[in-house]
Parts: sequence; structure tokens; C-alpha cells
Amino acid sequence: MKKVALAFSGGLDTTVCVPILEEEYGYDEVIGVTVDVGQPEEEFEEAYETAEALGLDHYVIDAKQEFAQLCLDSVCANADYQGYPLGTALARPVIAQAILDKAEEEGCDGIAHGCTGKGNDQLRFEAVWRASDLEVIAPVREMGMTREWEIEYAAEKDLPVQGGNEGVWSIDTNLWSRSIEGGNLEDPGYVPPEDIYEWTDQPSGETELVEIEFEDGYPVAIDGEAMEPLELISHLNEKAGSHGVGRTDMMEDRMLGLKVRENYEHPAATTLLNAHKALEGLVLTKEERDFKATVDDEWSQKAYEGLIDAPLVGALNAFLETTQERVTGTVTIKFEGGQARPVGRESEYAAYSESAASFNTETVDGIEQADATGVAKYHGFQARLANQSAAQKEKPELAADGGSEE
Repeated sequence: MKKVALAFSGGLDTTVCVPILEEEYGYDEVIGVTVDVGQPEEEFEEAYETAEALGLDHYVIDAKQEFAQLCLDSVCANADYQGYPLGTALARPVIAQAILDKAEEEGCDGIAHGCTGKGNDQLRFEAVWRASDLEVIAPVREMGMTREWEIEYAAEKDLPVQGGNEGVWSIDTNLWSRSIEGGNLEDPGYVPPEDIYEWTDQPSGETELVEIEFEDGYPVAIDGEAMEPLELISHLNEKAGSHGVGRTDMMEDRMLGLKVRENYEHPAATTLLNAHKALEGLVLTKEERDFKATVDDEWSQKAYEGLIDAPLVGALNAFLETTQERVTGTVTIKFEGGQARPVGRESEYAAYSESAASFNTETVDGIEQADATGVAKYHGFQARLANQSAAQKEKPELAADGGSEE
């Protein structure tokens, strides 16, 4: 008897995939697997109800702790993609691995998802799954399904499909971010209504200070209260979100080359990334910061692609681990006008001397101000020579009698 594990949400795509896997792909049994990375409770209720109506064996796997840790790993790499904190991209490998583990535990022959052939998630799921011996199946992509076709098919088969927000927006939520796309948002000129947002309020003009403590690059406490990763992220999502922090409206370049309009909410992520960068600015040398920007970009790109376990990422992590040994201290963030702005930072590892930087001191560790004169004379020397040579070449040649040649 052939068995397949399906990444199951209870939405239209995955609901339609259940009979399709049996009728078109010849599987005798389909099991549904839902992975909890911080979605709203109503999403699990929908998955439970739909699975029960389908007579589907359904498993829910709690991966919130693992995902929360990966989110904080991403803070050490200052991870973002084209300006927004990675959320969905970070969650997909965690989800994919949890489903694969369950599929192998249940003795499945195949593993399936309901992604289309246009998005990034198909690549992120399959990058994990194709390392196994299971058959990888993507019914929506392989059969070229459209939403209209799926709706008609669901009606014909009397499938328990719930509209969910009347299908106006396509929403993906996890602990780290909430994405909203589809519908009128596909028009880049459309101004989204305020009701697309759930995590962030419009800024009220009120301000608030919050102190974030870091150890080895990882946030460990808020306002002096130690917190585990899951609690810390949830706490900051609520606090920063109440000040309107963490909204992004952007045109995003997907891996397949399509450009899409995306809206995101990410209050905790924005706050922690801003705080972490501020602390790095205090404790890292210029050379470390310059080189780390390249490392951060590479780490972010591989994370966006869902390749968080790639050998390159392992090598990048080794560099990050070394630099983060000194990223210990506290940062004060001011929530104001929808921004999370660093306004103070302290660390025993600061690569900074107040007395050396002060305008009220004459020397820097025995170095006199006048000692900089020689440096100032050499500074820009090659550029001056080059400019002089270019200016000389542009001068008109003089004739023997002193006049210019015609």
C-alpha cells in the first residue's frame, strides 16, 4: 500500500491535493502534516476540521522553539532580503524537515506540497525533501492548477473548503513575520487599507523606551527580565507592534525571476535587528563590520533560498560565531512614530574610548594632535597627482612664438 505525507494547511490548495494524490498519483493513503511555527490558533482549527471532514489522518508538530532559535540566529547575521526581515523563508526549511521526519517515521513512499510553480516555497521545501529517497510530488505545479479550477473541482467533489477572509488576501503567518499578498495588492499602485494589518497599529504619537540585553549576539532579556527565545519574540511583537513598528510594503524579486508586491509585518524582528546592529557598531572594529556586511548578505541570500543547511552557511556561521563573542551588552530602543530607533548602547567590549573621541582632550593614548599633520599631507596624494596629470594633458600646446597653433 502506497502512502504519501502532505504538507497540510486545510486551505484550498492542500484540500484539493488529497483526492488528487489518490486519483491521479495512485496513492492508497494520504496523511496530513501541519507544523506549528507560530500560526494563529484559527489556522489549526481549520486544518483539524478539514482533515476530519476528509477522513484524513492528521498530525500537528510543534516546531516553535526550533524556529524561534533560528530567528535569533538570523539576528546575529543581521538577516534581511531586499530590506525586510526574513520570515517565511526561515520557516520553510524547519517545516520541511519536520514533515520529512514524520513521513519517514510513518513509512511513507512519497511527500507532497501544494505550492504553485511561480513561488519560492516549492524550492525551499524540495531542497530539504530531495535529500531523501521519497518521491517528491507537487500536484498544483505539475497539473497546472489554477485557483478557479480548484474551486470548481472542490465543488464537484463536495470538498470541505473554507473561504477564509473570502479569499481577499493570501496571508502567511509565523512567529517572526506576517505576510499579506494577492487581490488588489497585486497592483503596485494600490494603497492597502489599514485592515490588512493585524500585528501593527498606526503610530499614536506616544513613545516608549525598551532596554534589550544581548549575550554573544543573542537577545536574552527585555528591561532586565530574562526571557527564552519564544517568549522574547512574542513579547516584542506585541510591544513594538503597538507603536506601529515593522511594516514593509515592497516590490520583491523572487528566485524564479518574477517581481511581486508584498506587504509584511515584523515588529520584533525590526526591533531586534536594529538593536543588534547598534551593539555591533559599538564593539566591532571597522574591518570586522565591513567584512561582516558581506557575510551577512551571503547568509541572508542562502536563507532566502531555503538553503540554511548549505556548506557555505556553515562556514559563514563560523565567522559569525567568532564576531559575536564580543556582541554582549545592552541597547536602549525608542519606539517613536513607527520606528524602533537605538538611542543608547553599552558594552564592556566596546571598541570605543570616550576620552579619545572627546573634543576636550588633547592626546589619544600619547598621540599628539600635531602627529596627524603628516598623515594629512599624504592623504589624497595620489588623487592630487592624477588630477594634476589630467589637467596638464588638457592644456593646449603652445607654438614656438608663444601663441597657440591653429
